[in-house]
Amino acid sequence: MNRRRFLQTAGAAGTLALVSGNLRVALAQSNGPIRIGLLAPLTGTAASAGRELVDGWNLYWQQAGLDLAGRKVEVIVEDDASSPDTALQKARRLVQQQNVHMLVGNVLANTGLAVAEYAKTTGTPYFMPVVAADDLTQRTRIPNVLRVAGFAASQMTRPLADWCLKQGYKKVVTIGQDYTFGHEQAGGFIQNFTQGGGTLVGQLWHPLNTADFSPYLGQIPSFSPDVVLAIETGADAARLLQQWTNFAMKDQFPLVTSQNTTDQSIIRNLRPAEALGIVSSAHYAEGADDPAVQQFVEAYEKAYKILPAIFAAEGFTAALWIADAVKQVQGNVEQTDGFLTAVKQVKIPESPLGKNLSMDEYGNPIYNIYIRKVVQRPDGKMVNSVIDSYANVSQFGNLDPETYMKQPPFSRNFQGVTK
Repeated sequence: MNRRRFLQTAGAAGTLALVSGNLRVALAQSNGPIRIGLLAPLTGTAASAGRELVDGWNLYWQQAGLDLAGRKVEVIVEDDASSPDTALQKARRLVQQQNVHMLVGNVLANTGLAVAEYAKTTGTPYFMPVVAADDLTQRTRIPNVLRVAGFAASQMTRPLADWCLKQGYKKVVTIGQDYTFGHEQAGGFIQNFTQGGGTLVGQLWHPLNTADFSPYLGQIPSFSPDVVLAIETGADAARLLQQWTNFAMKDQFPLVTSQNTTDQSIIRNLRPAEALGIVSSAHYAEGADDPAVQQFVEAYEKAYKILPAIFAAEGFTAALWIADAVKQVQGNVEQTDGFLTAVKQVKIPESPLGKNLSMDEYGNPIYNIYIRKVVQRPDGKMVNSVIDSYANVSQFGNLDPETYMKQPPFSRNFQGVTK
């Protein structure tokens, strides 16, 4: 079976009652368990990320316990198989058969979008720790769909553009995966870079699961860039970094990347020559000196024998965020409007994703974003260390939300270039 139930709890299941005259089914009794449906890709293309999401989530509950505001917590995990059809099927099962109070999870944008549309029809709170499609908290936002520990894709690369300008880089070439996440991450960088006086001199898009990057890398010198931005995830990230080194590109051009390209899930499998020194931006840096980050990293490494990737940090922080909101409403998660308001009002002073987390009015977190550099620890393991940081980074960049959302969504044809 793809589904497994974990963190089993005792407690009454909640009784059904009839309200006099109208045969209405009452809400579960307040002393029953709080049921959370966690969707993650435990098989399929995103299985590795899904496993770390679940492991980070579990680590929080192992540390904090399974009681919130006097109620037991029960988590039901479903494998979305990295498939939107499966994700939708499992979400329906969780809501209609398992009677969960909320849905959490998914990794891939297509699975998250499928579950978000379903949640829209049922009103079920749906909390996303990972799914980054910009418009889920922008033009097509849904009131009961909120990001907890997640981010808008274009948000993460904006500070990196400013950092590049400060290094004196004026011309950029981008290379990235030719799909929405790649378009949005490149767009956030380019919009800020050109607003600051930089110039986009070329873009190279490639299909997912590209084995040979030489046709793309071979074009870069013709643009004479000051810096190259790579937007890669998964196996493409590893192959790009390996071939960048093999083709001696690192001796010709500075390379900066999106957070996934040098995520711990990638660099732990690379040689130092392929990763050391690369700069990226993210809301998570496993090599940060922050005590909360280091406590999380040490606990995760002890429990799972690897350094935590961004997905683990997001899973842990999502659990922390939700638990805080449950406490605010004294466990009364059945009152959906009040519970969603509490989630929006959560303030997290310390977490694996840094300090002072909060949420904007559109359901997306505001982060202090790190500029990171891959370094080697004394034990030989590579980590992303912090070399700079940007406070209170909004998903709307330097624009007010109303003005921002009048522009088209980022795509291959719209990259936010400011003349």
